[in-house]
Amino acid sequence: MDRSSRKMDHIQFAMESREERKTIWDDISFVPNSLPNIHYGNCNLAASLPPFHLASPLLINAMTGGAAATIAINQKLAEIARERGLAMAVGSQMAALRDPSVKESYRIVRRENPSGVVFANLGAEATVEQALQAVEMIEANGIQIHLNVMQELLMPEGDRDFRGYLDNIRRINEQVGVPVIVKEVGFGMSRESMEKLAEAGISIMDVGGRGGTNFARVENRRHHMPMSMFEEWGFTTPESLLESAALQSRGISFIATGGIRHGLDAVKGIALGAAAVGMAGSLLRLVQTTSLKECLETVDLWHHQIRVAMTALGAASIAELQRVPVLVTGRTAERARLRGCIPENYARTREGMRDS
Repeated sequence: MDRSSRKMDHIQFAMESREERKTIWDDISFVPNSLPNIHYGNCNLAASLPPFHLASPLLINAMTGGAAATIAINQKLAEIARERGLAMAVGSQMAALRDPSVKESYRIVRRENPSGVVFANLGAEATVEQALQAVEMIEANGIQIHLNVMQELLMPEGDRDFRGYLDNIRRINEQVGVPVIVKEVGFGMSRESMEKLAEAGISIMDVGGRGGTNFARVENRRHHMPMSMFEEWGFTTPESLLESAALQSRGISFIATGGIRHGLDAVKGIALGAAAVGMAGSLLRLVQTTSLKECLETVDLWHHQIRVAMTALGAASIAELQRVPVLVTGRTAERARLRGCIPENYARTREGMRDS
């Protein structure tokens, strides 16, 4: 199957693979603050993702590109990013490096959003030369290097050799000339993987946890011999953020992607230490089913929901929101304890968890 057909399969099955079960974010809740002593209108949504200063903590995460039919999707996403000041990542550009005829499906993003924060995207098999080409293609401010081992293993035409990934990431980080973000695509990150990436010089990681678009399920839909037993593989986004606690105190910034449906989910991710929150599946369904005006209204609603939660918690900034008490319960707490985390510390202060 050619890459363009594969891209369209991914879009179709991602639209159909929405998680209907109990959400991963239900294990996360807040301690109420009856005396927040702040004004809703003073809540500042500006987010710091060094070296980037973002107008919003919401990030349009990597989705698509690489086929003529994806031009309209990326154009609409870029318009949303431009109008609401959101950073945006494109989907994997390897398709365009191998077939220049599909470059337009990526270049449309920079053309529609000439002054916005835009991230290029390639897999960890990429060379430094390919990373430079991807950045140049869309005049990117940074580049995402995605990790998708389980997806590749389940993909009928996927890779089977993952040797040298960390060395590739290190070389790209040292030579490409723009900030590098390493991201998972829906299977979460362990503390051990984060430590290796930090040692390689990576200072921004997207935990890309299980709970959003399930790429194991997507690839099983495409395979004549599906392996459904792998569809619950990996860490959820909250579990991955708990794994990141020790690294947060060392200057590593994290993006929470995976299962974000609305502003309150975003607030939960930030309260667990994320500097920004990535949305993909929710936005893909939005741009495919509603007008641009309705898309913008929904983003405004998400921002309103974030401000409502911030006001109720007495947090006037994203930095303050990262320090509010959080209740971690259920399966998330159980699995966190097995990994040496102390969920009870989150119910008190962030600093307590960082020291645990």
